[in-house]
Amino acid sequence: MPANLTPQYLEAERRYRQATTPEEQLAALEAMMAVIPKHKGTEHMRADIRRRMAKARTEAARRKTAGGKGPTWHHVPREGAGQVVLVGPPNAGKSRLLAALSNAAPVVAPYPFSTRMPLPGMVPFEDVQVQLVDLPPIAPETAEPWLLALVRQADAALLVADLADDDLLGGIETTVELASQSRVRLERTGGEDAVPTLMVASKLDADGAAVRLEILREAWGARFEILPVSAETGAGLETLRRELFGVLRVIRVYTKAPGRRADRSVPFVLPRGATVADACAAVHKDFVERLKYARIWGARTFEGQMVQREHVLDDGDVIELHV
Repeated sequence: MPANLTPQYLEAERRYRQATTPEEQLAALEAMMAVIPKHKGTEHMRADIRRRMAKARTEAARRKTAGGKGPTWHHVPREGAGQVVLVGPPNAGKSRLLAALSNAAPVVAPYPFSTRMPLPGMVPFEDVQVQLVDLPPIAPETAEPWLLALVRQADAALLVADLADDDLLGGIETTVELASQSRVRLERTGGEDAVPTLMVASKLDADGAAVRLEILREAWGARFEILPVSAETGAGLETLRRELFGVLRVIRVYTKAPGRRADRSVPFVLPRGATVADACAAVHKDFVERLKYARIWGARTFEGQMVQREHVLDDGDVIELHV
């Protein structure tokens, strides 16, 4: 099958041949990948472009380190109910998910490695917002210490698998293995030295996605909960919003003053298992020692039930503190 290359591709290829630095080569290769026709006649060309892009990135990183600037480190301050990071292999659809769920505007491109820096966005869920952070893909040429440190420090992770990729198992295995080599364990329930992780199977609208989803479930279903979604059609996105909040393992608690309505405008967000004393400390640290008792309105109590400071709270509880 002929490649039928466009004038835009040929111009980008000319820029690549004239490039004198790895950065210039990479920019030209990315332009080539963005405009090359996608069909069987260009499969080998696209694979070769990806190989050259990886080589250019490696060379650029080597020259930067040799220049004495040292490693680059990034930090994303937490906001909202918690911080969830998007991790996965190249071109898995992480940026498209962030754009579909939040107010962020990441670079969404048909070529891999379009995300080079952490980009946070806020995802609304009912009366709270969850911070979702798009990260560069975890691949041999990008798995720098700062990237894995961001994953380790996050409250939770979304591991994104690409249902449009025939080698989706290889991509996930590489991601998990590279993370593990940096002592970052991705697990369904989290735990000591592990990041609570939900697997998101993206591009549910792709040809052959249903077959690949079953393969993914057979290979990884015992380790992760797998949620199929499509950023293009919106399938599964509302469920993903709820699961984003759920993977944080937090609860929302509301307060009220005696004789007044509950303030449901801004909840206090606490870890699961939090007690009345924990909520009291969140309201005001001086209240803990002065607390006499509390009244609770919730699913597991009767209206206004009196409880002590050791009472464990549930999501949605309304508490009235008496100090």
